Amino acid sequence: MKQNDKALKELIEEIKTLPENQSYTERDVPPIFQFHEESRILLVGQAPGRKVEESGIPFHDLSGKRLMEWMGISEEIFYGKSISIIPMDFYYPGKGKGGDLPPRPFMRKYHDAVATLLPKVKLRILIGKYAIAHYDPKGAKLPLKDLLYPYGEAWENESLADSLLPEKTSSKILNFPLVHPSPLNYGWINKNPWFMERNVPLLQKMVKELL
Repeated sequence: MKQNDKALKELIEEIKTLPENQSYTERDVPPIFQFHEESRILLVGQAPGRKVEESGIPFHDLSGKRLMEWMGISEEIFYGKSISIIPMDFYYPGKGKGGDLPPRPFMRKYHDAVATLLPKVKLRILIGKYAIAHYDPKGAKLPLKDLLYPYGEAWENESLADSLLPEKTSSKILNFPLVHPSPLNYGWINKNPWFMERNVPLLQKMVKELL
């Protein structure tokens, strides 16, 4: 067994035995994520929704279908060894007045612990405000348009786009923020056409380079 496999197994057991997660464990609901040690692309989601909890498959819903389209990849590649999916919370946190509840803060350290077991990641795709806030607290304070718009500028500057991804030998990781692909955000996307015209093609270019 690889050292990282042993560490991951221990983390999973610790997550499952937390008192806050007892109700999930009693219902045989496992921590939901996708881990491949060789992955060069890491998707950081918010928390599984109800449908994902039922299937046990990350992004196995309308948001996931839209995300695959944005990345320009098939379902086979999305769930293959090139991509890991580590949400900010490994369980469905429940329903609130305005939709699903946010990721539970105490799970952040477990997100970080699992993510550190991925030594080859070069592109970290931050999906939604909670993922963005965790990795880019300063950027998360900006209006969504102000945060995302500058990334699209690289699509219009080929030399800049080519230089964004870290070198293979570098330990650096590029953070690429995205509006959450939930149907609830289609209105924002329609009002900001530059996102689909510039940011999405740039994302597809980077994903293609790393596959």
